Amino acid sequence: MITEGTFTVSGFAGVPVAQDAEPVSTALSVGVATMVKQYAGGVAGRSTTLFTSAFDPERGVGTYVAMESFEGSLDGRSGTFNFVHAASTHGTDRYDEHFVVVPSSGTGELAGITGSGALEVDADGTHRMRFDYTLD
Repeated sequence: MITEGTFTVSGFAGVPVAQDAEPVSTALSVGVATMVKQYAGGVAGRSTTLFTSAFDPERGVGTYVAMESFEGSLDGRSGTFNFVHAASTHGTDRYDEHFVVVPSSGTGELAGITGSGALEVDADGTHRMRFDYTLD
């Protein structure tokens, strides 16, 4: 099954990274944040996200990795599950994308969910999430 929805970010907060040792400095700074997203469409609900990136905001170059905990519905089936996604950018593109539903993370009517998906950003800034999934 394939379903899609749009989302907005309703919260983005940087999180300090505790380090017991001297941090390693690279050409791109690393940041960690938490996010809250609201979804509408075939994907409806909310997610909480742990987001980390190595990114240069001036050039728009970098890579992110996100772990999301979703609560809501896919095509009217309600429950919760986790999914992870990552991508890199040279500033005007997305490449080396990765997106997977975490095995054994589904509950409720989404128990047994497996699959993949994609995150896309339209030219007008609309954010879209697509899930290509199966249910046991």
